[in-house]
Amino acid sequence: MIEPGLIHFLIVGAILFALGLMAILSKRNTIMVLMGVELILNASNINLVAFSRFTELSLDGQMIGLFIIIIAAAEAAVALAIVLNVYSRFNTISLDKINLMKG
Repeated sequence: MIEPGLIHFLIVGAILFALGLMAILSKRNTIMVLMGVELILNASNINLVAFSRFTELSLDGQMIGLFIIIIAAAEAAVALAIVLNVYSRFNTISLDKINLMKG
């Protein structure tokens, strides 16, 4: 059985990062943009944990990965609250239609 090496994890992280970046740049739906941000955060987690596993960093990368997961959960809660407020005000979550954010 072949054990995956560092390059395999870096390739998966790069693919996730590229998919997240494509979702952010191409989608006009706010929820899809938030999902793209989550994909980018998960790609950085994979890279941090992989470097922690295959280098002499011991648990530093895994602790930072855990911190990023906590930050991502808080970001998702705040972002979804903002999306709900924007939807109640503008009746849409399309980024093209809510480009005027005036008070």
